[in-house]
Amino acid sequence: MKTIIYTLLFLLMVFAHPVLGQEGDLLSLLGEEETVNYTTASFKANRVINLHSLENLAAGELDVKISHRFGYLSGGVYELFGLDESTIRIGGDYGITDRLMVGVGRSSYEKTYDGFIKFKLLRQSTGAKVMPVTMALFTSMAIKTLKPSDPTIENYTSSKLYYTFQMILGRKFSEAFSLQLSPTMVHRNLVETFEEKNDVFALGFGARMKLSKRVSLNGEYIYVFPNQIAPQYHNSLSLGFDIETGGHVFQLHFTNSTSMIEKGFVAETEGQWGDGDVHFGFNISRIFNLK
Repeated sequence: MKTIIYTLLFLLMVFAHPVLGQEGDLLSLLGEEETVNYTTASFKANRVINLHSLENLAAGELDVKISHRFGYLSGGVYELFGLDESTIRIGGDYGITDRLMVGVGRSSYEKTYDGFIKFKLLRQSTGAKVMPVTMALFTSMAIKTLKPSDPTIENYTSSKLYYTFQMILGRKFSEAFSLQLSPTMVHRNLVETFEEKNDVFALGFGARMKLSKRVSLNGEYIYVFPNQIAPQYHNSLSLGFDIETGGHVFQLHFTNSTSMIEKGFVAETEGQWGDGDVHFGFNISRIFNLK
């Protein structure tokens, strides 16, 4: 399995290698310095839906983010199609530089605290420096603080820890369309059954289609490689809309994942679209400029 992942990463790096040969243009003929034009707004927010996107916050920006998932639509009228239940994550992301951002959050699901670091290694650009893709490296750590169902069993702190390592590789192909791949490894210190693996390898896909100046259609799918998770878990599929209104970005979506951190939506998604086990949810993002 690791060989497959490493081979995939190698192929992505080969195909994403920057164009080395560059032809001079009129500016260079005139002896003027050509500038580097970095691509922006590949996605409207730093999340596709659950997955982190290609985007980073600018230096000094604080993103206060509230994420909410209602219950399953399959709950029907009795549960008002999920509105009687809710799962919430409240977090804050901060741009240390234009390429480095950090964040922390707390989820009601399993009472989990998480923190992450995300660094943009390559930036898509034209002009004096041609780079056909954007590449970011992401890592996170989470701890579950939910009390054990059996208090007589000793529950070590290390058993509640989870780690994620991810590469985000993508490209803004046009003003209307962006695509990214997210090879991911989630490590769980403790799993519930012998058939589950502590290390879970997956490949995420994220896409954005711009519908208007302020609205886009987003989708993501996370394929977990076989024989790593329990039979009750499934691949995550999410669809939704991003709506930009000044300093806010509203993300309205449908997803079969309850958790909003990588350990949950990558390795422990229980819902199935075919059974109606789909959550309606939203992310609300408010940006504050602290510099």
